[in-house]
Amino acid sequence: MNFENPNVKTLSEKKLYIFDMDGTIYLGGIPFEFAIRFIKNLRKNGKKVLFYTNNASHTSPFYLQKLTRLGYDPTADEIMTSGDVTFEFLNRFRKGKSVYLVATDELCEEYRQKGINLLKGDEEKADIVITSFDTSLTYEKLNNACRFIREGAEYLSTHPDFNCPTENGFIPDSGAIAALVTASTGKVPTYFGKPYKETIEMIGEATGYKNDEMCIFGDRLYTDIALGKKFGVTSVLVLSGETQPADVDAAEPADKPDFVFNSLDDVDHVMFS
Repeated sequence: MNFENPNVKTLSEKKLYIFDMDGTIYLGGIPFEFAIRFIKNLRKNGKKVLFYTNNASHTSPFYLQKLTRLGYDPTADEIMTSGDVTFEFLNRFRKGKSVYLVATDELCEEYRQKGINLLKGDEEKADIVITSFDTSLTYEKLNNACRFIREGAEYLSTHPDFNCPTENGFIPDSGAIAALVTASTGKVPTYFGKPYKETIEMIGEATGYKNDEMCIFGDRLYTDIALGKKFGVTSVLVLSGETQPADVDAAEPADKPDFVFNSLDDVDHVMFS
């Protein structure tokens, strides 16, 4: 499908190219070869790259290994997750607070090693409850989280994504888990990750680039594209993941991406052919 896009010169003038991962540069464990080619072309032309995922079921070291294995040749400082952004918030603004974290063992262990005061769940109260994309979710974890929130704990969530695309279809993500907790407690979490300001602020701090020097590629209107639209970052939607053409047509004018392509293959051809 072809789309009416603005002059591609706008993309070529950017300095930092931010890539969502799931559905944008790979699907599950399957890389998009055209994405590898596109990113190599960007590097050849002196452009900077940042891989950013809302998927906090894994940590940045995991993604470093995965992206290396898939052929993207990343460096450690080119990777960031919503789990990293949430940690920075805790470290800066909630130092020493007790936290009940509903997440994978991998994320829990990283937070524990970084000095976050994580609770086991059998305590009477918690200062903060955080829910994330927990592929080891149990009823006990949910019950503990809801109990702490009813007792007055602040409620945070690493990211709002409802579904995670995989090679076998969509699976429930962090936003779906948060919706369950909200249904039980009536409390809506403060979200991190895309499209929230803490994410774009951390990207700016880490890279040194201004918002108008950045471009973000992603497959979701309500996270990837919304980040760009809210904060003046050029937004490029690819239809290789969650969003369908009908979703773009139905979006309000203010929520529509700056560019729409079927995949990064089309972007590569437009920019470098």
